[in-house]
Amino acid sequence: EKGFEVSLETSGAISIAGVNERVSRVVDIKTPDSGEVHRNDWSNMEYLTAHDQIKFVLCSRLDYDWARMRMDEHQLGDRVSDVLLSPSYGQLDPLTLANWILEDRLPARLQIQLHKLLWQDAPGH
Repeated sequence: EKGFEVSLETSGAISIAGVNERVSRVVDIKTPDSGEVHRNDWSNMEYLTAHDQIKFVLCSRLDYDWARMRMDEHQLGDRVSDVLLSPSYGQLDPLTLANWILEDRLPARLQIQLHKLLWQDAPGH
């Protein structure tokens, strides 16, 4: 009501059902190689709006292919403002991921985990 833009990032394991639709939600979908894929709350897909974002942190080609299938399955390229693909720091080379995205003409954006690149995940940064 006061004109603020609000963004909420969630792990994808937590339901966004009760979050006001005016809030831009960034839902981080866990991939198979993360070891956390079982935590995803897939009911979140029904609550997504055009100003939400989906993020996949990818560890491997397997994760990339899996994310592509989820994008198709849930028509994410048409339903959210951005699909963000991030290479897991130290596991997947950002240039490799960029090339996969370009080769496949995937409707997604490359997002590098800058906090890990700049501070190597040091506490307090």
